[in-house]
Amino acid sequence: MQTPRLDIEIYKLSYSSATKVDTTMQIEKKITIINKLGLHARAASKLVGEATRYESQILIDKEGQQADAKSIMSILMLAAGKGTELLFQISGADAEDAFAAVETLINNRFDEDE
Repeated sequence: MQTPRLDIEIYKLSYSSATKVDTTMQIEKKITIINKLGLHARAASKLVGEATRYESQILIDKEGQQADAKSIMSILMLAAGKGTELLFQISGADAEDAFAAVETLINNRFDEDE
């Protein structure tokens, strides 16, 4: 009986490694809700739509109560009426762009008629 022959080929793998550079940015800024109806369902929906366009984590703080800007239920629980000051905490690689978009949306009164 013959023993089966086992051919093994060894390949040298070459690769280059890149060092990950931490590009996380953190922004904390306050914005006052200025639209007549405050952060109601339609406005919250627009805010969630804008926030989900970005990779960054976007948290909203109202007097110690935090909400995830990518969760409509979380935002509605803030019950933020007109004149409410909210602290936005944004962290991630695209934090600047995310904050600019959120700030524009709020300052444009969520594109609602007054």
